[in-house]
Amino acid sequence: MENDDVRMALNRHWAASDANDFESEHDIYREDAVLDYPQSRERIRGRRNIQSSRAAQPNRKRFAVRRMIGVGDLWITEFILTYDERPFHTVSIMEFLDGKVAHETQYFGDPFEPGPSRAQWVERMP
Repeated sequence: MENDDVRMALNRHWAASDANDFESEHDIYREDAVLDYPQSRERIRGRRNIQSSRAAQPNRKRFAVRRMIGVGDLWITEFILTYDERPFHTVSIMEFLDGKVAHETQYFGDPFEPGPSRAQWVERMP
């Protein structure tokens, strides 16, 4: 799979995620895909199980992609995932095999205020 094809597939994936289109959102995964959430020590095996776990999530969610970088079979997406108006800075690491995601790991970070010790060098980001 060419880099442009992967980028287009990722764009479709994140747009479907934002639209709560669970069927289209999970087209990107292999049937035997694995999803890891290291912070909660959860692993979900299988595309249908990944899709079902996300569809069962009761929160309203929105996805705002900040950037995607990658080459070949390894792609990283940095995005803001907002659950019920609360933003989480999120990183998704996707490993592709035969054109589909075989393994994804997602990391979530709560926002925090900058420390006063570095205030003179800080520029606030949007």
